[in-house]
Amino acid sequence: METYEKKDPDWTRYKADSKRIMAVGSKSFFAASRLFPERLSTPATIIYAYCRLADDLVDYGGGFRAIDELNDRLDAIYSGKPKNLGVDRDFAQVVKTFKIPIEYPKALIEGFLWDVQGRKYQNIDQLCDYSARVAGSVGAMIALVMRVRDTEVIARACELGIAMQLTNIARDVGEDAKMGRL
Repeated sequence: METYEKKDPDWTRYKADSKRIMAVGSKSFFAASRLFPERLSTPATIIYAYCRLADDLVDYGGGFRAIDELNDRLDAIYSGKPKNLGVDRDFAQVVKTFKIPIEYPKALIEGFLWDVQGRKYQNIDQLCDYSARVAGSVGAMIALVMRVRDTEVIARACELGIAMQLTNIARDVGEDAKMGRL
């Protein structure tokens, strides 16, 4: 079994930016993350901060240009040359340390692309396909931070992410309706 102390970087230097972002942008995640041990809390927070900033970039007028920028930044992260934007450098360290396949954050960006395209979901299966991208991918990344590599367990982590996304959609239905979102 791998030990964290020998493999992981000193996560204390990564804390400030990601935790500040999440304390403001996702209070429920920030509160829950405090239950994780430090070796998991900071990398998980970095993943969530990366996803939160990417989502905000798309949601607040970035459109297709934001999708292109996110893909370029992700390519830079995976080539070992992250840009000094957002939490890209910290996310690059998490990706490297926990061997997160590029397909997971690519799925997240694909879900954001569906938002930009204005896709409508006619049934629960289509909504779950969307949720798998924007939240199931996050569940899979968090499972890898926990050093899980079993595909069945990762699949359950994806399902948990989907359930959390559906809960968020139900919680925000009134607010989204006021903004013209369906």
